[in-house]
Amino acid sequence: MLSKNTVKFIKSLHQKKYRSEHRKFFVEGEKSVVEVLSSDFKTDLLIATDSFLDNNHTLISKSELEVIPATQKQLESLGQYQSNDSALAVVRMKDIQEFLPKNEELILALDDVRDPGNLGTIIRIADWYGIKKLALSLQTADFYNPKVIQSTMGSFTRVEFFYADLKELLKSWNLPVYGAFLEGENIHKLSKVEPGVILMGNESKGISQEVEELVTQKITIPAFGSAESLNVAIATAVLCDNFKRLIS
Repeated sequence: MLSKNTVKFIKSLHQKKYRSEHRKFFVEGEKSVVEVLSSDFKTDLLIATDSFLDNNHTLISKSELEVIPATQKQLESLGQYQSNDSALAVVRMKDIQEFLPKNEELILALDDVRDPGNLGTIIRIADWYGIKKLALSLQTADFYNPKVIQSTMGSFTRVEFFYADLKELLKSWNLPVYGAFLEGENIHKLSKVEPGVILMGNESKGISQEVEELVTQKITIPAFGSAESLNVAIATAVLCDNFKRLIS
């Protein structure tokens, strides 16, 4: 049975303060919950409709977790989905360690990307293009924000990430850093790039001046119309597509 204390606890996880305190976050929606149950994340609690429990009995039975049946109305009152007829899971955060770049791999670095929807979409884009590592500035949106998790559609289970002072980090890595700017070298005219870091900046201000100093090559996506700029997530997708083409 869904107790008042459980409801209160899950609602507290909407706030970063309590997610950090408890080292837990929640995932909602059928696809994302199935993804997290199939991953190496540790799920502590599953609240789900009878239909979801029946359809995923084998997967659920493999996990050591508390299961509470619920109605669609109860699920919708707990999370952020306007319509959730499947499940919500409470999941433990991973212990994050700074990763070291490997040869021949692309890494995404985000400098002050604050919109949770943009961060979530970028995580999904990284997963699509096989980019496994994201370095996030200290000002970038919280990876475990419910809107971020929702926007990834399960891709958050397949990427590594950590938060860092990007200036110090990029300096220590000594890798090519390709920064996205409105004025830079046309990505369509590059014939070859080396594996390194694709650096994306803030939604309105772009890459900060202090991090810009570490950029080894400024690149841009050519415009064919009159729009002032591209959304950062869309720009990330375009650049990832071109980089994969140029490196392969």
